[in-house]
Amino acid sequence: MNLAELKHTIAHKKNFLCVGLDTDLEKIPSFLNEYDDPAFEFNRRIIDATRDFCVSYKINTAFYEDKGTDGWETLLRTEAYIGNAHFKIADAKRGDIGNTSDRYAKAFFEEAGFDAVTVAPYMGHDSISPFLKYENKYAIMLALTSNPGADDFQLQKLENGQYLFEKVVATSQHWEGSERLMYVTGATRPEYLQKIRALAPETFLLVPGVGAQGGSLSEVVKHGKTNAIGLLINASRSIIYASNGEDFAEKAGEEAKRLAEEMTFYF
Repeated sequence: MNLAELKHTIAHKKNFLCVGLDTDLEKIPSFLNEYDDPAFEFNRRIIDATRDFCVSYKINTAFYEDKGTDGWETLLRTEAYIGNAHFKIADAKRGDIGNTSDRYAKAFFEEAGFDAVTVAPYMGHDSISPFLKYENKYAIMLALTSNPGADDFQLQKLENGQYLFEKVVATSQHWEGSERLMYVTGATRPEYLQKIRALAPETFLLVPGVGAQGGSLSEVVKHGKTNAIGLLINASRSIIYASNGEDFAEKAGEEAKRLAEEMTFYF
């Protein structure tokens, strides 16, 4: 799915919900352990229950990579099962230089078929540029995250008065291929969203933190919405772990529907 298709899907469905598949084998219902691939069976049922109420899925690769080759196979099966009607994000937070970054881009865009991958900007332009060479593929760069450690670097002020996260956004907006950039911006810091919007007025923002982390949808929309919405609100735990019983998929669908219906107010 490319950006134009994502915008069309958002306008058609009247929601901008991204469901995070942070599938932890220690948290899924125990009866799923009877299956050969419990994580995939969990994901399959969650996807079936939520696909009508979201426009995107985000797979946190750490929950698959720690299982070795079996986990990678589950990740690939999950990506394929989602299909092409949703914007598919590999939440991998890669960021390196040269051939290493080339290989990361190839792995997620060519071999796995994701539409976007999250990347860390600390090593600068040459660590991100390999991801920006792919037509109709997107790099979602960490800008301002919702964790307490964001204060260590992202919210440090430079001599010109800018926060470091502002410098990251402002600089990257001038890179070749910047039209294929998006940014991660945590919902628990909505007061800074307007600063990012001033620097990147039309760029899509992936916003985690609404739901289990306590972020406010209304505040995010107030500071971050564009004419084309320009937001993907990610909810993971509040949806996929809405229940740990046999009704887990049903409850996940209900929570996704609730969030999606709340989003219709902003169209």
